[in-house]
Amino acid sequence: MELLRKKKYTRPLLITFIFFLYYKPVVCFIIVGALILIVTFYYWNFLSGIRRNGIRGVGKIMYESSSRGPKAPTIEFTSKNGIKVCKKPYYYLPADLNKISTYKQNIGKEVDIFYDRQNPEKFVLEKEGSFNILGLLLIVLVGLTFLIVGICSVLGIVISNF
Repeated sequence: MELLRKKKYTRPLLITFIFFLYYKPVVCFIIVGALILIVTFYYWNFLSGIRRNGIRGVGKIMYESSSRGPKAPTIEFTSKNGIKVCKKPYYYLPADLNKISTYKQNIGKEVDIFYDRQNPEKFVLEKEGSFNILGLLLIVLVGLTFLIVGICSVLGIVISNF
């Protein structure tokens, strides 16, 4: 996510996190929960927007990589504007979680995609739509858990010995 890669946001956030790590560690739960929810909201917006306004296309599965990070298929396609793209999907839950639809045996086959009109490098696999939403819902639950535990600890409802 571009927002969290910018130094003007990450440095103050990291300094705040480190400060509360020593001063009152429970606040770190609130920070982590809020970050998880913000990132999830961003991807939820992206996925719903690309479903409504994205362009449907067909890509070819080139390979499934795992050298850095989770396994994700690399898809090659050409947008309607003639831009050639060969990347991993912008949002994809790892194949380790999605054993049902691993793409290793489908290398060289075509797959349906949705890509962003302004930036074709932001695309998702059409087949993964419901799995992506389910994954986001699970991530929201994790974020809410962190947030609720943090707020309850700060308010004294839950006693924690951090």
